[in-house]
Amino acid sequence: MIIVTGGVGFIGSCIVAKLDELNIHDVYVVDWLGTDDRWKNLAKHELGGIILPEQMDDFLEAHKSEITAVINMGAISTTTERDVDRILTNNQQLAWKLWCFCRDNNAQFIYASSAATYGSGENGFDDNASLDYLKSLRPLNPYGWSKASFDVKVAREIAEGRATPKQYAGLKFFNVYGPNEYHKGGQKSVIAHIFPSVKNNEPVKLFKSYNPNYKDGWQLRDFVYVKDVVNVIVWLLQHPEVNGLFNVGTGKARSFYDLAKATWNALGLEEKITFVDMPESIRDRYQYFTEANMSKLREAGYDKPMTSLEEGVADYVINYLNKEDPYL
Repeated sequence: MIIVTGGVGFIGSCIVAKLDELNIHDVYVVDWLGTDDRWKNLAKHELGGIILPEQMDDFLEAHKSEITAVINMGAISTTTERDVDRILTNNQQLAWKLWCFCRDNNAQFIYASSAATYGSGENGFDDNASLDYLKSLRPLNPYGWSKASFDVKVAREIAEGRATPKQYAGLKFFNVYGPNEYHKGGQKSVIAHIFPSVKNNEPVKLFKSYNPNYKDGWQLRDFVYVKDVVNVIVWLLQHPEVNGLFNVGTGKARSFYDLAKATWNALGLEEKITFVDMPESIRDRYQYFTEANMSKLREAGYDKPMTSLEEGVADYVINYLNKEDPYL
């Protein structure tokens, strides 16, 4: 039995879809469906059931001898969220509860960290799991701090030689895009935001740059396709001997201009791109560059190539965004 917290959300539902494709159906999602269309993220796939978060403790206790793995994707992932108590409850305390469950019940534990833990990147983007390095990171928002503080907590457990889950793997996701992100509002990828304008052959807007080292629209990110993220997680499930903290990106930073151009080109259109002022509220904590160092995951044995930006955007646009049914 596999538990996927946040399994109705973006990455979580894509994990469920992949497990279903692999004929793994004893999968239980812990999440709320709410009143929007998030249920469509799961509608095409077989799973064991959906557990409301307030029912999770009882469910874990009742099935502790059956649960082999917990994949913790549940989190408050909005980088502009300011209710820090809410963030800590969901992003740190829940993760620690699940760590302890897996430790005590000999289960695998795979959890979402984030590239937001790196802050502005002044200390690099190396998935170094040492306490000194992790404590040197300075995230730019409460979300990043909540993820970083859990990484530190895990590192302390390891450094002190305390018991661990059967497997522990923290994943520092970079800029993930792809199907099933439609409910994320302002946190959707730029591709999803601009697609309606692109389809109507109308100009799209990107932020101006306020850093003299970067042209307007040439702020750089490591954009990673969600299907690659899921492949990494499935590989980890199949390799319980692999432990640690790992970056999950492509290893190649690309510009938002490249991303927008790829979206236009996927529909066979020439790009029409304009630039608008960045909100003042985010200018002083805006990341101009992120790029995952992928050597650690490669050295651990993961050898599948990552999807190029152009290939990933084309698949997303043609096979999902431009379809009447865009769900994975």
